Amino acid sequence: VQLQASGGGLVQAGESLRLSCAASARSGAFSFMGWYRQAPGGERDMVATITAGGGTNYADFVQGRFSISREVARRIVYLQMNSLKPEDSGIYYCNFKRGTASYWGQGTLVTVSS
Repeated sequence: VQLQASGGGLVQAGESLRLSCAASARSGAFSFMGWYRQAPGGERDMVATITAGGGTNYADFVQGRFSISREVARRIVYLQMNSLKPEDSGIYYCNFKRGTASYWGQGTLVTVSS
């Protein structure tokens, strides 16, 4: 299984970005999809997750600003990021799970200038 993340870039504070992450073809279904971010020198923190049933979970620092969604059949997960802040900068990684298997994308860089 390969995951391809895209959509990162350089934006100003207050602007929006939409990240996408797609699993390779014939990779099967996943029970869990999520986005994590890692700031320079920091740890990889959960940003948002979504289950196959549509249940979502968000980190407190993105509540009300970010929204996660997915296309189950196409094995794609999205992260809509609004009202971006400089502290949202970092590398965003997608993560898909199936049973005990966990797969990570290569990361996409988000930089928010003040």
